[in-house]
Amino acid sequence: MEVRLYPNSSRPGLGLKPRREGQRPLLPQHARHCPVLEAGSALGFLVYPPLEPHESFHIEYQGEGRYQLIYFLNTGGEKWEPIFTVSIVLPIGSIGMMKEEVSFVSDKQAISRDTALGILRAFIVPEDLGTPPGAISLRGATNFKTPAGWDTVYTPIFNMIERPIAPMLVVRVETDWYPHETEFRYVLQPGEGIHGAHNMPIGQVFFVPREEVTVADCTKEELAAIQTSRQEFFHQKAAAKIMTPYGLEYSPHYLRQSRSRNS
Repeated sequence: MEVRLYPNSSRPGLGLKPRREGQRPLLPQHARHCPVLEAGSALGFLVYPPLEPHESFHIEYQGEGRYQLIYFLNTGGEKWEPIFTVSIVLPIGSIGMMKEEVSFVSDKQAISRDTALGILRAFIVPEDLGTPPGAISLRGATNFKTPAGWDTVYTPIFNMIERPIAPMLVVRVETDWYPHETEFRYVLQPGEGIHGAHNMPIGQVFFVPREEVTVADCTKEELAAIQTSRQEFFHQKAAAKIMTPYGLEYSPHYLRQSRSRNS
């Protein structure tokens, strides 16, 4: 199955390509010896923002329909400098116009107001702000076109355990026919923010076939076979235990079985 990629319409060619990654930086050491955990982390692909290495941004929900985005540059490789901020005020009761106020912090970059707002729209979807309250939709650098009958599921990054983690609305889109621009809608509390960087993923995607799934109870014979298989597996798992140099005991039996069955 092949999924086709096409770039962010506002900033084509910028940002890292989607990648599959089974490791997470803050998981304990034993996670490296847990193949089912790493397989869960590696489901699908990590998606990155449309940023160059010397760019970053921070967007914060300030409460009462107010948001602020700060755009940073690090052209010298030593210090991140804020270039401009965009303050967004949503209309009360969804009646009226959204206000966008641009303030330039640095005079080192000659950027117009329209250019600043264009950069803002490459990173977020202003029309989605506040739906629900605190919501921020981050745009990805890459969009996906799936084969006929396959959908794309947009999720937060799996197995990220650091706190606090803003909740995200998971969506499933029929990307075989609908040209969906990749976005990840997080919901923040007042005072919370999200930082965007070139090498920092903003979400995860995986692909599922659009087919009906039915469930049925196992027969007595199937249950007996499952019980026998379980007992054999745990017996072989115990026999295959090894000790790491750091004193961690684990069994590679599941990983060996998985590789032999999928090779």
